Amino acid sequence: MFLKPLLWFFLLSSLPAILSYNEADPTATTMEQFSGYPTHEPESASSFSVDTEGLKKQIDELSSFSDTPSPSVTRVLYSEMDVVARRYVKNLMGLAGLSVREDAVGNIFGRWDGSEPELSAVATGSHIDAIPYSGKYDGVVGVLGAIEAINVLRRSGFKPRRSLEVILFTSEEPTRFGISCLGSRLLAGNKALMKSLETVVDSQNISFFDAARAAGYANEEEDLSSVFLKKGSYSAFVELHIEQGPILEEEGISIGIVTAIAAPASIKVDFEGNGGHAGAVLMPNRNDAGLAAAELALAVEKHVLESGSIDTVGTVGILELHPGAINSIPSKSHLEIDTRDIDEMRRNTVIEKIHQSAITISKSRRVRLSEFKIINQDPPALSDKSIINAMQAASQELNLSHKLMISRAYHDSLFMARISPMAMIFIPCYKGYSHKPEEYSSPEDIANGVKMLALTLSKLSLY
Repeated sequence: MFLKPLLWFFLLSSLPAILSYNEADPTATTMEQFSGYPTHEPESASSFSVDTEGLKKQIDELSSFSDTPSPSVTRVLYSEMDVVARRYVKNLMGLAGLSVREDAVGNIFGRWDGSEPELSAVATGSHIDAIPYSGKYDGVVGVLGAIEAINVLRRSGFKPRRSLEVILFTSEEPTRFGISCLGSRLLAGNKALMKSLETVVDSQNISFFDAARAAGYANEEEDLSSVFLKKGSYSAFVELHIEQGPILEEEGISIGIVTAIAAPASIKVDFEGNGGHAGAVLMPNRNDAGLAAAELALAVEKHVLESGSIDTVGTVGILELHPGAINSIPSKSHLEIDTRDIDEMRRNTVIEKIHQSAITISKSRRVRLSEFKIINQDPPALSDKSIINAMQAASQELNLSHKLMISRAYHDSLFMARISPMAMIFIPCYKGYSHKPEEYSSPEDIANGVKMLALTLSKLSLY
């Protein structure tokens, strides 16, 4: 109940800013030289005014909608806290003068109509779900920062030619149903995913559709094809995000311009042995599923390093043993492996080597390889050169240093690239920390990212 007074206070306190958006800036100039169209652009990018304190407050407020205590954030798909956080963001979109709609799985869209609304829009956005005990900046900067970028453009007197749209993507994290980027995958028309959602359940045996309906989505329909977007629905998509790595901070660079997103793949592996008493079964007689898993984990590292590329990475993020007793030889083991590369063929070669190692290990240790399943094997995504050019121009106009770089983390942009030209903006984060409470980006770095996003959107809107 405490939310209602908070939201009313926020609404009332923001009315002057909303009303001011309706006033045209008499000093605004045209950008005909850039676009060939008589559309207003801010007189100077240096005049961009980011409400740094207001944005910081919004990030802090959103982090309070969590199932774990501060400074950690836990916000899982379709949970009560997720629903409340969504309402908070929709309210901010409304305050920014955006028209808001939602689709059947809860992707949220806030649109600022341009002077030629029939043209495909320019989109931006990210996610707000958070894995257990994570931080408050991952994804959130790209949603709240996008709304603030719209506010920045409105305050500057900018008038978009193409409509601008902010998207809050549903479930970028795989926490609840084991599916990453669920919302953006569906937007990209993933029919196999749509089919699999008919049977998928979470750890509490709650089905996807029961969870979605409890949160107010999916209604009575199980056909989610209404979520699909046609290729070309947007003329461009730009995502603002914390780097989730240490490079920008270590090199003292303000902005990362992402040129490619690595191709990720996930593998599940199960070994089955005989188990037995830890003291009674002698070493030569063992069929130890745990040691098979340990050997495969080391093989993952070996094959990744053999690729010869720094862009190839592999991680055994889950390793489970059964029965899990100190005095019992493991009879079963389960691994989940993540491997990524910007080169799809090179990544696939690593996956095949891991598979062959799993077969060899099962024979040498006399255990059964009961499952080797590739859960997903997504292609990489290359950023669009015209968007990269717009970003480079924006960084120069804003006097912000920038670096061309690769994203090795999953992002919704990976799947938006199947709908429209795409690129990403990275900002520094403290020691590269992410997915833990220590995750942090300074207000100054966030403000720089918002300015970069705002200016890039303005350029793309006029194209």
